[in-house]
Amino acid sequence: MTSEITLFVNPTAGRGRGAHAAQPAASAFRDAGFRVRTIVGADAGDALRRVRQAVAQGTDALVAVGGDGLTALALRAVAGTSTPLGVVAVGSGNDFGRSLGLPVRAPAEAARIVAHALEERRYRELDLGLIGERWYGTVLATGFDSRVNDRGNRMRLPLGRFRYDLAILAELAAFAPVRYRMRLDDGPVQEVDATLIAVGNSTSYGGGMRICAEARLDDGLFDITVVGPCSRTTLLKVFPRVYRGTHLGHPVVTTHRAARVELDAPGLTGYADGEPLGPLPLTARCVPAAVRLLAP
Repeated sequence: MTSEITLFVNPTAGRGRGAHAAQPAASAFRDAGFRVRTIVGADAGDALRRVRQAVAQGTDALVAVGGDGLTALALRAVAGTSTPLGVVAVGSGNDFGRSLGLPVRAPAEAARIVAHALEERRYRELDLGLIGERWYGTVLATGFDSRVNDRGNRMRLPLGRFRYDLAILAELAAFAPVRYRMRLDDGPVQEVDATLIAVGNSTSYGGGMRICAEARLDDGLFDITVVGPCSRTTLLKVFPRVYRGTHLGHPVVTTHRAARVELDAPGLTGYADGEPLGPLPLTARCVPAAVRLLAP
């Protein structure tokens, strides 16, 4: 049996749920017979340094207790290594944990599932996106959605999807499609007028918005969703359908699959796993079997 796991905790996730979730998660692992060490960084840089050190020293598993931001840091520590990752999703969005079929905001239940997978050495080898040196597990957002993400991150309330609903309404005032230059794999550069282009390793972002609803985590390919130029009225009609994934059938939406995506557009910032990456141009590459996940 694995002897020790490292619990990586964000005490501020979900307005304090991370701190409250750490104890029942740790108790569930100890009840399963594991020794538990806990890492809480002073800031993101310190936290990443500490978890990378734990991985280098041979921890048997890293378990992220928080939201998508903390999970993104954990992915950066374990990607390309043999150290498995568990996710106890207790943040505001929890899109990565949801994509794995894990319970959300139920730390003891999620921890028991992860512990059972670890006991049985049951791993899922999953793809990750790589942009420069930054790994991501969910979706690269560019365009209207990245602007919504930026606004949503500045809002303290409400939590989860309702925050993004309000941010969408606020961003509509300045809404305008942009001209992208997009290249998929080794194909030609395409000039595309679009409201947004989302590059999904998994299905959702923003607390359950299934922008790349048919994405799979183990096929070695991104799903790319392009929302073409449209009116504010059309966008208001399309966006509610994103939560069910039925927007993919709308005439203004097109989809592609590729292992590498190059995107450029003026004045846009890319977001992945809800975290800012910097201005376009950006190149995303899908890396097969980049992480070993402990999941059902």
